[in-house]
Amino acid sequence: MVVKVYISGISGNKEVKKRQQRVLMILDSKNVEYEIIDITEPGKEDDKEYMQTNANPKDSKYPLPPQIFNEEDYCGDYEDFDLANEIDELEKFLKIIPLDDSADDNIEENNIASNNVKHSRNSSSREVSMDKEVSDVHSGSEMDERETPITDDNDIEKLKPSGVDDSNKSVAEDMDQIDEIGNNNQKSDDEEQEE
Repeated sequence: MVVKVYISGISGNKEVKKRQQRVLMILDSKNVEYEIIDITEPGKEDDKEYMQTNANPKDSKYPLPPQIFNEEDYCGDYEDFDLANEIDELEKFLKIIPLDDSADDNIEENNIASNNVKHSRNSSSREVSMDKEVSDVHSGSEMDERETPITDDNDIEKLKPSGVDDSNKSVAEDMDQIDEIGNNNQKSDDEEQEE
């Protein structure tokens, strides 16, 4: 499929010349292969007639160049071309959606869909684990309210769940030491007040 741009090489209308140059410049910048058909050249009368019968005139009796076709399919005039370029749908306007790009788009859509599935699976498993942690915290706090104070290391051993290492024991010992220091400080404060 070849894009065909019908132009007028000897037009006296400056606006027509400017529009033709802009269309060709944009097609070059987008690396779109195209064929220029100058309807004013000798021997191109059939092309001129084809353009006039198949293009849709907007403001005048006859359509003015540039007119853009893809082989036999009419794409539009300069205004349609410019709008498609502005909204980044030039390939759609020119009817030249490459097969490679559409295959890449399908692959990309499939990747996005599979990532969404993975994400939803991960988030639901996180929600379950968060619910479990919250319920563990609540059950633990209820347990703390019912418990009696721990008096010795044997009580700690009874309360320690299976599979917990002895590092918790050292934490309990540290807590006991902190309590002792606090008690000693309180005693020394009391002694100072008595003096």
